[in-house]
Amino acid sequence: MKIILLDAWQGRTVALSVNSWAKALLSLCVLGLPLGLGAAIGLSSGDESDGLVAELEVLEAQLNSQKDLLAEGRTQAVHQLAAYSSRLAEMQARVVRLDALGERITDIAGLDSGEFDFAKPPAVGGPSENESDSAGPQDIESFYAELDAQLEDRERQLGLLKIMMVDREFKRESTVAGLPVKKGWMSSAYGMRRDPFHGKKTWHKGIDIAGKDGTSVIAVAGGIVTRSETKSGYGELVEIDHGNTLVARYAHNKQNLVKVGDLVKKGQVIALMGSTGRSTGPHVHFEVYKNGRHVDPASYIRRTIR
Repeated sequence: MKIILLDAWQGRTVALSVNSWAKALLSLCVLGLPLGLGAAIGLSSGDESDGLVAELEVLEAQLNSQKDLLAEGRTQAVHQLAAYSSRLAEMQARVVRLDALGERITDIAGLDSGEFDFAKPPAVGGPSENESDSAGPQDIESFYAELDAQLEDRERQLGLLKIMMVDREFKRESTVAGLPVKKGWMSSAYGMRRDPFHGKKTWHKGIDIAGKDGTSVIAVAGGIVTRSETKSGYGELVEIDHGNTLVARYAHNKQNLVKVGDLVKKGQVIALMGSTGRSTGPHVHFEVYKNGRHVDPASYIRRTIR
């Protein structure tokens, strides 16, 4: 192989003979330079691509982490909302029980209708103040804890009050006290008196309360009817066991309105005033027995319930 070189200044040419080794070296120089540059550029480009891929992987991992945190937050919020809803439902049930208890106590206490209305929230009010910031989870937890404590306190107080009221109601029901008629006046006292039929002195075992024929005869206490029959001398008789070894008899009735075994309440109408049996006119013969022995009913009529 020959290489001809032209000398433009001297106007001559020079021919060079190149052997095989020289040709190989020259080819390598001519072709290797572009390939080397390309390889260098390619290597640099590959490093940058790897860096971008690594950065993308880091960003993707951070994004997945944020998604996990968001999902966890949503789950916690749902669970917290469910817990609040459950506690609120429980409190509402407790309020319903308190309302029922309050209405029962109001009824037992005989308070005026509407004086305490447990079906409505209590009346409150006041001037407007600046609104506070929105409540956070801790504030809500504190609110629920305070409300729980208030409800427990009210339940305990109302429970004790109910026990006291029920005890008072039981005492009122079981205490023999008051007149055995709605309207009437005492026409004969307990003790020695002249018999209205023959004029001789005899012992009167009860008291007589006169009134209008057909006037209501009422129980002086709660109890169980042990007699409702016609008895010699008594006429139409109602006998009630009022407990505590006390038994009362209501005699000379026009009509008995209860039967043996009936449970009666204090103030319940048990008969109508009449003049049956050994009687001179419409009245109630009222006897009280304690431990099987008759006693003066006047002390029970004058008794007050405390």
